[in-house]
Amino acid sequence: MKCMYCGFLESKVLDSRSTDEGTSIRRRRECLNCGKRFTTYEIIENTPLMVVKSDGVREQFDPSKIKRGIIKSCEKRAVPMQKIDALVSEIEKQVYNSLEQEVSSKKIGELVMAGLKDLDEVAYIRFASVYRQFKDINTFTDFIREFLK
Repeated sequence: MKCMYCGFLESKVLDSRSTDEGTSIRRRRECLNCGKRFTTYEIIENTPLMVVKSDGVREQFDPSKIKRGIIKSCEKRAVPMQKIDALVSEIEKQVYNSLEQEVSSKKIGELVMAGLKDLDEVAYIRFASVYRQFKDINTFTDFIREFLK
């Protein structure tokens, strides 16, 4: 770390502390050249993740939209909020761990469907009926038959 007083490139860390509820680290340093002390902060770099919708429009990734969709699918079902939150967190983790700067809304929808399939079958069918935008009753029936296999 470059000394703010003399510009020397090496310093030693005297003290490190977590700050802001663990989102950053405060480091007290001492310059190895001039001996003066200074403080630095280390934070996680947030790269914005963009969602590419089916019409090509891009918008920033928002996990609360996923949560709203899952809650709507689970309406009047005995699915605890804790499980919904866990599913949203898992989807969010998978999306961020892909290390891509853009993710398609289709990919997110498939992740939601996979999670709902394990969580609640009725919620899965509800979400799929909206997400897949079935053209007619026959397409929907075919989907149900495929699901039951």
